[in-house]
Amino acid sequence: MQSAVLILALTGCLQAAEDFTPLFNGTDLEGWVNVNGAESTWRAEDGMIRCTGLPTCVLRTDRMYENFVLELEWRHEDPRGNAGVFVWSDPLPAPGVPFTRAVEVQVMLGAETEQYTSEGDIFAIWGARLTPDRPHPSGYQRCLPSEARTRGAGLWNHYRIECRDGRITLAVNGKVVSGGYDVNPRVGYICLEAEGSPIDFRNLRIHELPSSNSPLAMVANDAVGFRSLFNGLDLEGWRIEGGAPDAWTVRGGRLVHDGSSGHLWTTEALGDFVLVADWRWIGDSQGVRERPVIGPDGAETGETVEIEERDSGIYLRGSDKSQVNIWEWPVGSGEVYGYRTDPGMPEEVRAAVTPSTRADAETGRWNRFVITLRGERLTVNLNGTTVIRDAPLPGVPDSGPIALQSHHSPIEFTNLFVLELP
Repeated sequence: MQSAVLILALTGCLQAAEDFTPLFNGTDLEGWVNVNGAESTWRAEDGMIRCTGLPTCVLRTDRMYENFVLELEWRHEDPRGNAGVFVWSDPLPAPGVPFTRAVEVQVMLGAETEQYTSEGDIFAIWGARLTPDRPHPSGYQRCLPSEARTRGAGLWNHYRIECRDGRITLAVNGKVVSGGYDVNPRVGYICLEAEGSPIDFRNLRIHELPSSNSPLAMVANDAVGFRSLFNGLDLEGWRIEGGAPDAWTVRGGRLVHDGSSGHLWTTEALGDFVLVADWRWIGDSQGVRERPVIGPDGAETGETVEIEERDSGIYLRGSDKSQVNIWEWPVGSGEVYGYRTDPGMPEEVRAAVTPSTRADAETGRWNRFVITLRGERLTVNLNGTTVIRDAPLPGVPDSGPIALQSHHSPIEFTNLFVLELP
């Protein structure tokens, strides 16, 4: 009888093992997408996914998952190493940061505080929602682990992450220590995070579970097919024209312009595309100036207002005329100055390239452009509001590089992604 029970138990274990599918083939990164890192950040080596930790970025699966059990092992060499595993993630980072909207399972060493630990915290980031199993002392959407089970630098740790119907639990080295529920989104990508220090992952495998088909289940957004124009480390793929070599620098995963001179151009030309670009003002303005109020027809109304002058923009297809403006004028960013002010353009063109509303964030905060140029038609979305819709740009070149404009104002850019359209 005992032998029969043992055979059944072993059979069950074998069946459970067969239910898992490898997420990493051990030899290359097939099935994974380098979202916003350098080519050197992630590599397959000796049966591991190895990460340099720089820049801060994510590597994601090439498809979404809903309900699943994920198992993996990880090790840090740095006794204060930092990284993470994201679940139910969006495919692109949130505005202004290298992180996606997701639930993060912390992968960290050497930090034990009342607010966060190195023992397997679970928390919602950048717009995701989660109710922790145990209330956080500061009320955060973060579950602190029930006990310390993480092994130190140079040693492998095993994580078992279960995601079911908006509930998540984490077992560290064989025991559940943290969890949360009422999570949204609860359909999305799985990501490995780089955050400043080298880390290795191995034995990644997943057991998919049936969908809950819940009407409460939010799904990650569909921004797939984009590739990064900026690697977060240096100016590879870009060239400065007309300015000092240090006018544009890379700091903290951001392209930083000091406001002196010199546009920053991509070294490749693009035709039809969707461009994502995050930007924010930094440093001092150019001073207080009187600037005109622009009517919905694109003409100046005769009224003026005083503003703190700041100016930049994005040139499309190599043309300064097809510039999507970034500025503090009352009409708002997104207008196409070269077409709006061209008296040779039809009235409907000048009106179409005038923003329908001012959608800029407060000065110093991050903004996100989503710019679509198909043929001669331009659509500009700023911070979730479509300010230019299907505007004609007669005579715009068929193809050309993109430029980040220098116009005497310090500014930062990050999260530059392009989706090339057929």
